Amino acid sequence: MDLQSNKRKKIPITMLTAHDYPSARFIEAAASSHHHHHHQHGSSTSGDTGSLVPGAAKPPPRGVDIALIGDSLAMVACGYPSTTHLTLDEMLYHCRSVARGCKTSLLLADLPYGTFAVSVEQGVHAAVRITQEGHMDAVKIEGGEEVAPLIKRLTDVGIPVMGHVGLTPQRQAALSGYRVQGKTVSSALKVYHDALAIQHAGAFAVVLEAVPARLAEWISSRLEIPTIGIGAGKGCDGQVLVQLDMLGVDSDLGAGGKGPRFLKKYASLGEVATGAVRTYVDEVRNGAFPGEEHTYPISDEAFRGFLEAVVAVEGQDHPAARRL
Repeated sequence: MDLQSNKRKKIPITMLTAHDYPSARFIEAAASSHHHHHHQHGSSTSGDTGSLVPGAAKPPPRGVDIALIGDSLAMVACGYPSTTHLTLDEMLYHCRSVARGCKTSLLLADLPYGTFAVSVEQGVHAAVRITQEGHMDAVKIEGGEEVAPLIKRLTDVGIPVMGHVGLTPQRQAALSGYRVQGKTVSSALKVYHDALAIQHAGAFAVVLEAVPARLAEWISSRLEIPTIGIGAGKGCDGQVLVQLDMLGVDSDLGAGGKGPRFLKKYASLGEVATGAVRTYVDEVRNGAFPGEEHTYPISDEAFRGFLEAVVAVEGQDHPAARRL
């Protein structure tokens, strides 16, 4: 996958999180259905990019470019209060599950909190485990100039790295919570300098999270590597969302909950699922489920033979005898 080419040709990059086998299959199925739909209608597929010119208004249809096994799974899959509770072993388990289900997207995983804080060597060890044991194509690292040495070391040994600047959830406590970054001169300069440091260290792309749209667009125009925005406007080279959030699965948001400002809900699967569970409970209790269409038949002859066999063994006093 040539993300640099996407940036040059202004083809938006799509990134979506996956945390287990079913969520990976959603991504894979979307790619297959996209290809089938546009093949039927004579349109180009994601692999047919050679005819595109820079600035083309209509990019080729395709599935998700990058499947991110993000540390947000700490909350959405494990029920932890924050990403900092997720361990490397837990991340590896989820990486392997996604890798089994998603074959067409680039597979990218976060280095969890604490796995690269002690030393560059610690970070290299964690990244090797992610790629080797987790079957990932690349890793994502939160942080700015301070993680540049680790990024350089990883790229030197052949492990591709995506950076992540602006709001970095692993450090949200130090940032006074989940707050937009880059709204002041000093903060905007930090986001810019961090992004430059990530690029110079050899990262192939960088996430800009919770950054004012105008600043994110300006930074994107100055960087040679693609930017992936989340809460950073359409001026970035690509976009990322948490899959369960955009599907409306998170019950904590409630029926009218909107979540973060940057979140767009494309479905309300949480409400649908909750309603389905309630209906199931009601139907079991009132006898509506299972219906005849949900059961398997046995012929009268076979059932009578079964009862006769029971009576032959258990004797005429067995309740089965009364049904003969």
